[in-house]
Amino acid sequence: MASDPPAQRDRPLSPHLQVYKPQWTSVLSIFHRITGVALAAGTLLLVWWLAAAASSAAYFAWVQGVMASWPGIVLLIGWAFALYYHLCNGIRHLFWDAGIGLELGPARASGMAVVAAAAALTVLSAVIALAPAGGPA
Repeated sequence: MASDPPAQRDRPLSPHLQVYKPQWTSVLSIFHRITGVALAAGTLLLVWWLAAAASSAAYFAWVQGVMASWPGIVLLIGWAFALYYHLCNGIRHLFWDAGIGLELGPARASGMAVVAAAAALTVLSAVIALAPAGGPA
């Protein structure tokens, strides 16, 4: 494209991230994709845990210790958040597929509701999972 004028050669071929200001719905859309990848990675942890349970008691105890360590707990809580966010946002998309909530205001409000619901469900799951076994006597 040496025959193009210099102004056309220096222009980007398509709009770039520097041109657009991130919007709430676009950020949530990108985050939906990221949580999908996180769910796939977390599923590998689940498979590892199940394979350890099927192999031997000693190996399962070691894997259980890794999962119960603070990095393991952080990973499991992150996986739970990814699961809840992806689930809630998928439900939001089902409403969109039905033509409900596509306007800017409702789309923004439903996005905030998805983030709040995912956070609340994650905290609730963590409290239940990390509560001492046996409960009150």
